[in-house]
Amino acid sequence: METIETTESLHSAAAGNPASFIDHTLLKASATADEIGQLCAEALRYGFAAVCVNPVFVKTARRFLSGSSVKTAAVTGFPLGASTTETKVFETGKAVADGADEIDTVISLAMAKEHLYNEIRTEIAAIRKAAPSPVVLKVILEMCELSDEEKPAVCRAALEGGADCIKTSTGFGKGGATVEDVRLMRQLADEFTAVTGKAVFVKAAGGIRDYKTAQQMIKAGASRLGTSSGTAIYHQWEEYQCKN
Repeated sequence: METIETTESLHSAAAGNPASFIDHTLLKASATADEIGQLCAEALRYGFAAVCVNPVFVKTARRFLSGSSVKTAAVTGFPLGASTTETKVFETGKAVADGADEIDTVISLAMAKEHLYNEIRTEIAAIRKAAPSPVVLKVILEMCELSDEEKPAVCRAALEGGADCIKTSTGFGKGGATVEDVRLMRQLADEFTAVTGKAVFVKAAGGIRDYKTAQQMIKAGASRLGTSSGTAIYHQWEEYQCKN
């Protein structure tokens, strides 16, 4: 299970090596097996937390990462979240069977906009059954599409449904992660932990392309960063270390 950092440790970590926060991501439709191999090689070289791939490449990534500490994460219901619950459950179960250590699944935005929070909770619970612990279940909320009223309600529904992590964005929507959303999500995650005793965490994704932004998201409360710019962020951190 994910190690959950305190606010103080996150502030300290923001100035340090960002590698252990990074989910090195390649989700473009035209991605090839060779590109997934390169993604995995970079994750191994820099010590990233995970690689995040489409379900078709779970077996490929798993093969490259075998015996390492780098996790294989697969997206499901991606990127729109508009699949039926049954489809998401099947896709999730197949990804787990293929070797996924982590699942990043997308909520139904239709349910969110119609304020069907019980239905969101029920759908996440069904997906959770297809990805039982120790598989880590991250639920993508696409916060840029939600109103200020909807954001906390959707976060709580996902956590109550069994999410280990609430994630800001797919990276394919009209907006990505914001500091304000990450702070809110971290607050709600901490409140959930205080009530239930279950440690949960926040993943920021979408628009994280440089070390400065990565620092901001970590300070705001993100324990993971979803980005296709992991190597650039790492090298920018190295440059920062040399200058300081």
